[in-house]
Amino acid sequence: MSVRDRIESKLTAALAPSRLEILDETGSHNVPPDSESHFRVTVVADAFAGEALLARHRRVNRALAEELAGPVHALALHTYTPQEWAERGGAPESPPCRGGAGR
Repeated sequence: MSVRDRIESKLTAALAPSRLEILDETGSHNVPPDSESHFRVTVVADAFAGEALLARHRRVNRALAEELAGPVHALALHTYTPQEWAERGGAPESPPCRGGAGR
């Protein structure tokens, strides 16, 4: 199972999201071929209601502890309640990679 598929499975089980977008951005970074290490995740879930941003990120990080301890090097998180998502209309784009080591 790919890292992306594991992320999807674990977040679906942990949060029952109404929307889950997982973008593998590894190809935009200076990493070895066939790496799966950089992801942008957008999660919309009722489970986030009443939680501060830090608590939401901690919840996601707990669900993905194994991946964060292993193959995942970077995880950009965008966490919303359904109401926040409706008001916002989308997640911000990731900035371009500088090529590792500040290059």
